[in-house]
Amino acid sequence: MPRAVPDFLYEEAAFARGALWIIGIDEVGRGPLAGPVTAAAVRLDPDALPTGLSDSKQLSAKTRERLTDEIHVSAEVCIAHASVEEIDELNIFHAAHLAMCRAASGLSRVPEHALVDGNFIPAELTCSAEAIIKGDCKSLSISAASIVAKTCRDKLMVDLAQQYPGYGWETNAGYGTKAHLAALRDLGITPHHRKSFAPVHNILYQDISVTD
Repeated sequence: MPRAVPDFLYEEAAFARGALWIIGIDEVGRGPLAGPVTAAAVRLDPDALPTGLSDSKQLSAKTRERLTDEIHVSAEVCIAHASVEEIDELNIFHAAHLAMCRAASGLSRVPEHALVDGNFIPAELTCSAEAIIKGDCKSLSISAASIVAKTCRDKLMVDLAQQYPGYGWETNAGYGTKAHLAALRDLGITPHHRKSFAPVHNILYQDISVTD
C-alpha cells in the first residue's frame, strides 16, 4: 500500500476562509520513559514549500535532518518542551498540550489558524484550530512540525545519553526498549525518567519498599 503523502489542501482551505497566518503543530515523545515531550509549531511559506515532507517516523534520521535544515531556512519555526516534572505533575496528555501551546506562542506573531495533529485541540491555544487525525500524513505544515520536533528531541536525548550512559537513549530516544528496561533495573532511575510511567514507577516503588 503506497505511503500517504501530505499536501497543502488544509492550509489552502484555511486561506479561503480568510486566515492569513496558518501554522502546523505536532509533538513527539509521548511514549518514552525518559526525557521531555517536545512540540513544534511551523508556519510554512506557501511560495517556498520544502519537498519531500512526510510523516517523520517514515523518514530516515539523515532525511529528517536535511529537511529540518530546509524548514528552518524557508519557514518560521518554534520548538518548545514540557519537562519530566511537568509530565509527572500534569500527566502526559496535558503536558503534550502545554508544549504545543508554548511552541505556538513562541512564534513572532499570533497565528490565525492552527492545524493540530491528533484528536484534540489544546485548550489554551489562542487562535482557531482544527484537529487532524494522522495529520503528519495529511498536512504539509503538520508534517514539517513533526520532522522538526523529532529531530530536536532525538538530538536532546543523544546529549542526555552522554550524561547518563547505559540506558541507550542515543538510539532508543528514551522509549522502553528491552535494553532500557534492563538498565533501569540494573542502574536505577535518573532525574530524567518519568516517575509517573508504570515501568519507572514500579521500580521506584520496589526500591522504596526494600529500603523501608
